[in-house]
Amino acid sequence: MSIFKIEGGVRLKGEITPQGAKNEALQILCAVLLTPEKVTINNIPDIIDVNKLITLLGNLGVKIQKNGPGSITFQSDEVNVGYLETEAFKKEGGSLRGSIMIVGPLLARFGKGYIPKPGGDKIGRRRLDTHFEGFINLGAKFRYNREDHFYGVEKTKEGLVGTHMLLDEASVTGTANIVMAAVLAKGTTTIYNAACEPYLQQLCKMLNSMGAKITGVGSNLLTIEGVESLGGCEHRILPDMIEIGSWIGLAAMTRSEITIKDVSWENLGVIPNVFRKLGITLERRGDDIYIPTHETYKIKTDIDGSILTVADAPWPGFTPDLLSIVLVVATQADGDVLIHQKMFESRLFFVDKLIDMGAKIMLCDPHRAVVMGHNFQSQLKATTMSSPDIRAGISLLIAALSAKGTSTIQNIEQIDRGYERIDERLRVLGAKIVRA
Repeated sequence: MSIFKIEGGVRLKGEITPQGAKNEALQILCAVLLTPEKVTINNIPDIIDVNKLITLLGNLGVKIQKNGPGSITFQSDEVNVGYLETEAFKKEGGSLRGSIMIVGPLLARFGKGYIPKPGGDKIGRRRLDTHFEGFINLGAKFRYNREDHFYGVEKTKEGLVGTHMLLDEASVTGTANIVMAAVLAKGTTTIYNAACEPYLQQLCKMLNSMGAKITGVGSNLLTIEGVESLGGCEHRILPDMIEIGSWIGLAAMTRSEITIKDVSWENLGVIPNVFRKLGITLERRGDDIYIPTHETYKIKTDIDGSILTVADAPWPGFTPDLLSIVLVVATQADGDVLIHQKMFESRLFFVDKLIDMGAKIMLCDPHRAVVMGHNFQSQLKATTMSSPDIRAGISLLIAALSAKGTSTIQNIEQIDRGYERIDERLRVLGAKIVRA
């Protein structure tokens, strides 16, 4: 297994361009299964999770033509649905959580979709009920093999029929999956309590460009008028807001001057303001973010003077994927903050590694941690650590880049799952990081 060796305490400087959004790519790639025509997708991130899904599509019989960096044309005119029942698929599909989103398109177009229990980050329980309840509401028949942990949905002779449904949670992948099934259903489907984050909006816009009829895009009530077939299209993936937040945190924590290029400001939501509450200066320059050198950054209190709380929430609330970044950045802030991770019960368990580095953090319970900032009066100390998931991994990397001494991060495949060539891109900014 590869490791990163990082010499910390080095100030960085320069420009960096965010990769295409991982979470959008996983949805968009699954949507190519909805049409036999060519679909060209641009700004695809070259990361493990996305590449695994592309390989899975290829094994299903999807034709894949690489046009250049980040651009691929897909054609799903000879899909081998039988591959879904092979042992190879059970192993392949189980290694990637995003593979769950092939079920909706396959069900809609080919009448059946199967998936093994998906893998991904070990950050707590992640339900699949929303996905399958949505398919059942559309008229699909559900089956589950407990021995193999294998899920399946199949059309009945009536086919998929539009209906009204109220989702039990605003699941992003659940909403995406149900939308992709509903676009080819008979009649009209309404989805209330739908996820409405920018990446879901991007999926809906892409489907509409293929001939789907989806209204309410950007709200939590989607209306989908089923069509008989979809055509091809060309689509560009948004910049990754999680990576943008990671670079903001990196700049502040390492007291560096960094410009983040082409961030798509209108799709960042509350992210810039949350970092401003931590005392970080962000300057908008066109569609770029400029972060000056910070010798200190002071956490704001609430209006009544009480401790600032940063909590995750469904969009347009603050994304849970950036809470780990906020937590590590707060370790060197002037002031205290309560981090409340509501959605996942295991995502804060990496804080013991930060405490080993000298951070002042009190873990209240699996969902809450109080961070007492050092205000750069006490530098974090280098250590050897392992990355438990993608977002904790990048947080530990930021901590190591700010720490005194040379740190080692093991299990960096977790970081590579979500961040493209991160060591090379950091070295361009002046970081002393080596992959070994």
